[in-house]
Amino acid sequence: MEKILENASVIRVKSFLENAGIVGQIVVLSESARTAAEAAQSLGIEVGQVASSIVFKLPSGNALLVITSGRHRVDTKLVAAAIGVEKLHRADADFVRDSSGFAIGGVSPLGWISKPEIILIDEALNDYEVVWAAAGHPHAVYPTTFAELVECTGAKPMVVGD
Repeated sequence: MEKILENASVIRVKSFLENAGIVGQIVVLSESARTAAEAAQSLGIEVGQVASSIVFKLPSGNALLVITSGRHRVDTKLVAAAIGVEKLHRADADFVRDSSGFAIGGVSPLGWISKPEIILIDEALNDYEVVWAAAGHPHAVYPTTFAELVECTGAKPMVVGD
């Protein structure tokens, strides 16, 4: 478990948290948190409290980050219309890693190696006092809040799914 905290991606997230004055500590889970359901089960929380970082490829070729509640699937048609593009493109593992610096399953909403062109956040996350987000590794998460995520990412709040 200590090796997870020494992972370069986790260190990058930890550094971002410290520099931003965020007090939430990274927690290493014994079970994987690759999915919102896995993370919720490991943490003993509602699946909606999991802030999943979903990456799409915009027509420009740049990344779109949607920070969504684990209780929602991103409605790609709704989001595309809201940001004024015809279609959102699925991002493959290489695109996600090249854009964010994270492997799928551990994508953090912060600490990216190159800032996404657009960042959206699911308003449903505001229903919870505490939400949990990936910290750069499938076994690493940290506690945060909707307001803190908006502030440190610059994300635009909106309804992203149902």
